[in-house]
Amino acid sequence: MITTHNLGFPRIGKRRELKFALEKYWRGESSLQELEETATALRQRHWQYQQKLDWLPVGDFSLYDHVLDTSLLVGNLPSRTDSRLAETDQYFQAARGQSSKQLQQTPIAAAEMTKWFDTNYHYLVPEFNAETRFELDAERLLTQFREARAEGHQAKPVLLGPVSYLWLGKAKDNSNKLALLDDLLPVYEQCLLSLAAEGADWVQIDEPVLATELDQDWQHALSQAYFALNKTPLRLLLTSYFAPLGENLHLACELPTAGLHIDTINGREEVIKVVDWLPAHKTLSLGVINGRNIWKSDLNGLLDWLEPIYKRLGKRLWLAPSCSLLHVPVDLEQETELDSDIKNWLAFAVQKLDELNLLALALNHGRDGVKAELTANARAIQSRRDSAKVHKAAVQQRLQAVTSDWGQRHSPYPERRRLQRSRYPLPLFPTTTIGSFPQTTTIRQSRLQYRRGDLDEATYHRAMQQQIEYAIAEQEKVGLDVLVHGEAERNDMVEYFGEQLDGYTFTRFGWVQSYGSRCVKPPVIFGDIERPKAMTVDWIAYAQSLTDKPVKGMLTGPVTMLNWSFVRDDQPREQTCLQLALAIRDEVLDLEQQGVRIIQIDEAALREGLPLRRSGWKQYLDWAVNCFRISANGVQDETQIHTHMCYSEFNDIIESIAAMDADVITIETSRSDMELLDVFNAFDYPNEIGPGVYDIHSPNIPAVAQIRELMEKAAERIPPERLWVNPDCGLKTRQWSEVKPALEAMVQAAGALRQNAAA
Repeated sequence: MITTHNLGFPRIGKRRELKFALEKYWRGESSLQELEETATALRQRHWQYQQKLDWLPVGDFSLYDHVLDTSLLVGNLPSRTDSRLAETDQYFQAARGQSSKQLQQTPIAAAEMTKWFDTNYHYLVPEFNAETRFELDAERLLTQFREARAEGHQAKPVLLGPVSYLWLGKAKDNSNKLALLDDLLPVYEQCLLSLAAEGADWVQIDEPVLATELDQDWQHALSQAYFALNKTPLRLLLTSYFAPLGENLHLACELPTAGLHIDTINGREEVIKVVDWLPAHKTLSLGVINGRNIWKSDLNGLLDWLEPIYKRLGKRLWLAPSCSLLHVPVDLEQETELDSDIKNWLAFAVQKLDELNLLALALNHGRDGVKAELTANARAIQSRRDSAKVHKAAVQQRLQAVTSDWGQRHSPYPERRRLQRSRYPLPLFPTTTIGSFPQTTTIRQSRLQYRRGDLDEATYHRAMQQQIEYAIAEQEKVGLDVLVHGEAERNDMVEYFGEQLDGYTFTRFGWVQSYGSRCVKPPVIFGDIERPKAMTVDWIAYAQSLTDKPVKGMLTGPVTMLNWSFVRDDQPREQTCLQLALAIRDEVLDLEQQGVRIIQIDEAALREGLPLRRSGWKQYLDWAVNCFRISANGVQDETQIHTHMCYSEFNDIIESIAAMDADVITIETSRSDMELLDVFNAFDYPNEIGPGVYDIHSPNIPAVAQIRELMEKAAERIPPERLWVNPDCGLKTRQWSEVKPALEAMVQAAGALRQNAAA
């Protein structure tokens, strides 16, 4: 009989219960016991969703981040955390810079946060130095395992593998991370022995690093690790996902583990090689259900492919989603307002597990036993292929009209810079923000009432205008040089635009975790995209009417719209991105026509779309940069184009960022202490740049001296006349009580920098 299992389940709950419980605890409005009770209830509910599986995961649930959980497991929280706090509060302090128990004390720097491979999930970066030592703290994992066993579930503990853990971290003293493996492996051995003592059999051990390009040292580290861990009595399922194994394929097959999981959504062409190479005693787990997108699987097509493999492998074949279902919403059944045709094309986490169960039933007992379900699936797949809702001739015709000239500015940057400074004579170190201001309870309530029909359109618009008035007034009080309207009318930087574009649809409860309690609700691109009318012009024009200072137009770029949506899988992503670029281009030109001459087109997600192997980078970056340029470069030279990128490593794609030819780029650098700017020691970035000077994801208020120090580091690498001063991201998640003093400190620091430059 074929075995089914899951690699991980969404943590947040189908109504974001974990988010609200966390934030309540951080505000000091609930106890740790109440938070833990919510977490326990969620775990038990999620195990019920997965009870038809032969093995369900345990240890995939986290209060903030599974990589930070691993740091806790191996005793490697940052040394600056306050050891006097309870363990959970130390954990939150590492994640946020503060915990609810520490609000009256001096805050610490939160751990650096960056993207989890090529996803929109953010993990907390482990910190190492040459003196780092590890010590097992497995009680949380063991408790969850006991809970699952007590509920009668066949539980498979999940661990982030030791090599991937080291690979994902940073050595703060530039020491060799791999030198720590000898000290780390005994801790993993102790953990496995502890699980075995509790009755565990299989353990899923994730090494997503296998999907990347590894040099000989890292490949050797994997061999060293698994020959050591093979001494324990447990059966290890070595798990990789997000990309093909490539040159690591032979290594993965030969490592001494009881089983191997591979992602067939991204590496189907490798399966036959694995079937041929895998030793006869090993289990092969195939990730056949897409764990990162929300389209129904073609079950009949999958069975045509799987049946010969099952015939060869028999009970050695396991089936699973391609990766953890962390990246998709929980349950489609909540979506009662979706277009019925589109809903019939979708599958969320619960439905994906149903698909997995159908495949197992068909393989174990024959297709006739699930004939009705397979017929319904085939009809849904075919109706999507044929739907007039998906395909629009006018959009395809416009794509054919695009030429290379559409991506070119009229003049090179130095000439544009002269014209832009003549139009806006800004001071040295001009100050601005990234775009959004706090989404207050009043704003959210107004939006909710408008959506429910309790506010008419005119009343809602006036309410949003009042919020814009407040944002403009506060920025003028603080003394910012370039203002923003604050984005009060926007629910999300992608969803807001997608709601106004043809080809998008939206869910009510399609939330996924981005980091901690931060959840996003990615829109769904189901068809060809076009812009029926202007999306932002009225709001920006109103803001500009309130002040003599320049107000930036704020847009989300095409690559970010693509990478932060659930994207149709029936055409190349490049083609979908070009459709988005044309829609944004129309908006840019309308803003310029209205007199808005500073326009920011955010590409926060540019880097996360990179293939995990460098061999695929050029192709992706070529079309991604081209799409940005097409969206931005129809404007006159006097119009200044900004872009923003956050929480990714940019050093290795800096040439492509320069090729975007934005007049000003703002990037996140505060959590890395300006480490991201090291690339400018070797690369002469040609345009202007605003390195983020304080971390908006922490409630900490930056000190003037801290901001000055960061900007002085930046000025060592980039001429001061090309530097801007700004936060590292938008401020929508913060409170005005935090935002005002932070911006005041930023403006004071800029003033001090100007005085020093003039001295």
